[in-house]
Amino acid sequence: MSVVCLESLTFGLRHLVRAADALGERLMLLTRDPSYYAYELERLPADALDVVTTDTFDTDGVTGLLRGTPGLRGLISSTDTWTLIGAELTDRLGLPGLDPAVLRLARDKAAVRNRLYEARLTRGRAVESEGSLPELREALLKEAGLPAVVKDTAGTGSQNVWLVRDEPELDAALAEAAGRSLMGRLFAEPYFGGPVYSAETLSWQGQTRLLGVSSRLMSPEPRFREEITAFPVGFPEEQRVSLERWLGDVLATVGYTDRFAHVEFVLTTTGPEVVEVNPRIGGALVGEGMCRSLGYNVYEAVIETALGRRPRLMDADLPGGPAVAFVLSYPEVPGVLTGVTGLERFADLPGAPAWYPVKRTGDPVEHLADSRGYAGIVYAEAETAELATHRAVAAANAVQVHTEPFADPSTPRPAGG
Repeated sequence: MSVVCLESLTFGLRHLVRAADALGERLMLLTRDPSYYAYELERLPADALDVVTTDTFDTDGVTGLLRGTPGLRGLISSTDTWTLIGAELTDRLGLPGLDPAVLRLARDKAAVRNRLYEARLTRGRAVESEGSLPELREALLKEAGLPAVVKDTAGTGSQNVWLVRDEPELDAALAEAAGRSLMGRLFAEPYFGGPVYSAETLSWQGQTRLLGVSSRLMSPEPRFREEITAFPVGFPEEQRVSLERWLGDVLATVGYTDRFAHVEFVLTTTGPEVVEVNPRIGGALVGEGMCRSLGYNVYEAVIETALGRRPRLMDADLPGGPAVAFVLSYPEVPGVLTGVTGLERFADLPGAPAWYPVKRTGDPVEHLADSRGYAGIVYAEAETAELATHRAVAAANAVQVHTEPFADPSTPRPAGG
């Protein structure tokens, strides 16, 4: 019996392997580059799963490969980049999965915004233009006003997102966007002020369970760089129930009836406002944090939904565990990563701090304005998310990520940065 994972998030593979084993399934990882998962694979027995190197962007090639996989019962696609390829594969192979049209909608931030606007679940609609950037500029100023956010309809990791608070910033953002390669289309939407959170939910047949809310502490404006996350945020029970109901309405409006979702939202003076709906489990150490804080391997639900059956997590009485927090560690300046120092100090710090590397020595670090730039993650835990945040920040303050300048701006840099 085989369950295939079409690429994966950076962390969580070990939990996924243990979940597959517990459910009597064999996990197969399809990847373009196994070294991307080195941290996880090095901590697993060599025969813990099957790793197949293939071009995971080649839908036809992967289809042929999977048709020859004995006992194939399900497919997991947990990344933004491969969401639509995964949907196409499950459809072609007759495997359990959501309607590909629902996932196409979820990956189109402008379409989601407008669907929610029509359902009166957001105060602002998306602003798009079929013509030139000057036409988008005119439409934005007329329909939404400033401040606003200009971004990629299919972006990920806070890439290609601009906060524009006045017309000079709008002009600068549009000029910069004109030189970028987008995954989707450029659009604009109102800027909603307030603290940012991520709801970690699990749905099955239209019923949604809120597993908890992660805090999302961001860099100062105008950037949207993610820096600190903690789980679970301690909302009063009445507010938690209200959020769960609202999230169920949001997901139902999008047609997202099954599986994990990672819904980013802003808590404004008039209530929650969706930032985006991610049809997957949370990235970075969100999955790790949920496993520890809930006292349950949530990746069992990932496997179960891929098999087309109701996940036990929907009804489980969760034993609980420590609250968790993590800090994304960025270097001060771009360049080639030369090392990380300060990790030896973790032994003397509270919260059982740990270092989860994302980049390796020699990797280029070019982009510090979004999540492409962090070299690793500092994790810590405590009795509450607030205390865990304090401990994670204290540990992260001991860490320094070092880079050296690129040798020659005209010299081609290694891929992967």
